[in-house]
Amino acid sequence: MVKQKRKLLSPEREKLILQALGDEVKTIAELTSGLNVSEATVRRDLQSLEEKGKVRRVHGGAIRIKFPRTEPMFSEKAAFHADEKNHIAEMALSFIDDNDTICLDGGSTVLALAKKLERKNHLNIVTNSMMAAAQLMETGHNLVLIGGEFRALSRTLVGPLTTSIINSLHIDKAFLGTIGFTVEEGISTTDPNEAYTKELIMKRARKVIVLADSSKIGTASFVTSGSIDDIDVLITDPGIPAEIEKALRDRDIEVVY
Repeated sequence: MVKQKRKLLSPEREKLILQALGDEVKTIAELTSGLNVSEATVRRDLQSLEEKGKVRRVHGGAIRIKFPRTEPMFSEKAAFHADEKNHIAEMALSFIDDNDTICLDGGSTVLALAKKLERKNHLNIVTNSMMAAAQLMETGHNLVLIGGEFRALSRTLVGPLTTSIINSLHIDKAFLGTIGFTVEEGISTTDPNEAYTKELIMKRARKVIVLADSSKIGTASFVTSGSIDDIDVLITDPGIPAEIEKALRDRDIEVVY
């Protein structure tokens, strides 16, 4: 007797749908053929993905929603893919040991991690994020603020004025957010001063951990920060395209869901 393949679970189908969509509109028929399931099943999966903010359904098909190339306000960013960001932050927490010296930069995913740090003990926390600092000022951790020019859009302190403080520090693990991420260049953002400060942090950290949901993967923003070789770990969600995941692993970058 030939053993039948098991049916794919909904999260597995949704991941394959996101990979199939890429940057193009795909029809229901194309998605059905690729998954070898009924059109009704694909429609239910697309509805679920649309409710999560990952796809937009169009007549007869769907298109994947990518993170905007232009940077929205911080409060708007926090609303994009909120569930994924919370899961990414939870996984990032597992990389932190008591007594570590860590750095948190700006971004809503990094802020989600900051909100969980009360579960760790005796951390030295370096940050240029005003949002993270506000979250952490009542904790028992040692908090160091990186001085610099205030950037309202990301609510961070950035630019050349951050240089003297960052270059005096030894950081165990740096947790960075990003607007864009490509295999060729690594992380990128919309602001040169912010990119400058991120690069300084990356050079001072023993381990650089990027927190980015899959909507940002494969898309470059205005200015690159550091290089792909500066990154040790990418924590993301299962929507990352398989070919990009393989390319990152080939470069010895750990990819974690």
